[in-house]
Amino acid sequence: MKGFYRYLVGIIMPLLPETHCFALKRLLLRLTGAIIGKNVRICSSATFIGSGQLIIGDNTWIGHRCLISASSLIHIGANCDIAPNVYIGNGTHIITPRCERIASIEICKDIVIGNGCWIGVNSTILPGVEIGNKCVIAAGSVVTHSFISNCCLLAGVPAVMKKQLI
Repeated sequence: MKGFYRYLVGIIMPLLPETHCFALKRLLLRLTGAIIGKNVRICSSATFIGSGQLIIGDNTWIGHRCLISASSLIHIGANCDIAPNVYIGNGTHIITPRCERIASIEICKDIVIGNGCWIGVNSTILPGVEIGNKCVIAAGSVVTHSFISNCCLLAGVPAVMKKQLI
């Protein structure tokens, strides 16, 4: 049922002002079963789909045209900044060359983004990824595996750790 409510929220949210009515947007997402922290600010063009568990920590910003597709758990920490056009999704497939469809087996892998992270514009966070606290994901990066170190800069396709920030 969460998926249906998220679908309805997806119809209502774009009708709201892009960078206003944040309390109403939080309320709408909470009605879908999501756990949304205090002072979370979500742009109206952000899209939330799927029936998985969604947790967003306090004081997090979700930018314009982000797509968050929760098939299982997506946990975004507190004090995060997620730039426009970011994709975070945890549904994927097992490659099955002997079947008619090579992506015939669907699976979900949780995503956890630590506190204080900054995810740059046009970045992608793929299933099964865990990102440590205060990490920066450079614009256009594709994060394919976990980086549990804190305070690091990740960049590239696929993303690699470029440097430790402290």
